[in-house]
Amino acid sequence: MHFILLSMTCSVLVSVLLKLAPRRGLDVAQMVTWNYLATSLLAAWILRPSLEALRQPGAPWPELLVLACVLPTLFLVLAAAVRHTGIVRTDVAQRLSLLLSLLAAFVLFGEQAGAQKLLGLALGLCAVVGILARPDPHAAPGRNGWLLLLTVWVGFAVVDVMLKRLAMAGTPSAPALLVAFALAFAGMLAWQGWRWWRQGVRPGLRHIGAGLLLGLVNFGNIVFYIRAHQALPDSPAVVFATMNIGVVVVGTAVGVLAFGEKTSRLNRIAILLAVLAIALIALAPKG
Repeated sequence: MHFILLSMTCSVLVSVLLKLAPRRGLDVAQMVTWNYLATSLLAAWILRPSLEALRQPGAPWPELLVLACVLPTLFLVLAAAVRHTGIVRTDVAQRLSLLLSLLAAFVLFGEQAGAQKLLGLALGLCAVVGILARPDPHAAPGRNGWLLLLTVWVGFAVVDVMLKRLAMAGTPSAPALLVAFALAFAGMLAWQGWRWWRQGVRPGLRHIGAGLLLGLVNFGNIVFYIRAHQALPDSPAVVFATMNIGVVVVGTAVGVLAFGEKTSRLNRIAILLAVLAIALIALAPKG
């Protein structure tokens, strides 16, 4: 279980770093760029993937290119969502992306829609509505906060679907992640070059260092989650449920206690519904 706790901690720390970045005057775009250098190097060093599967005819390069575009874009949206709507609502929206992944499994991959999963899906959709609600209905509307949360929700589901398509194509996860990270870094580095040339945004050591730290934590979230599944090979649903529910609970505690984020009664009900929905879906009988 310690791998789950480590992965959960790293996941919440990603949100914390993104929350602190603007307060410390850090350029999030540069941080995201160097994050992918760190994840690429760590994936090559720790996972040691063979790229042979990607040299074969019919290798799923379209899916890899989609991932390479979606991952950094989603990271930037995630940072904006944390900044404008808080860690609590953003982490819950991220974890509820499993609802869209489940719908995709029903529609695209032929998975059976059991009663327990359908109930979890219904509760989760109610939770999404509650999370989108602003904590203070009388306050001035945020900077498209609900749109940012919806984009996080949909974006992580797109990533899940792409990873599922890669798995169905027989591509091991380690080389797929390495290539996606490396391509994302190349694309973001090109964008930083454009920002320097056209906007005068120079790279800074503070931003690079913060980005490498972000990449370390981001990769820790991934690798500890993989290790948790390897340590509990007969309990994938338990790992999935514990991880996702834990991130919701710990993210809520950190957001409220450490950063003083406000939640309405509707938000808090939605968080409880999200926890219940994740448990129902993850622990539903296979079929």
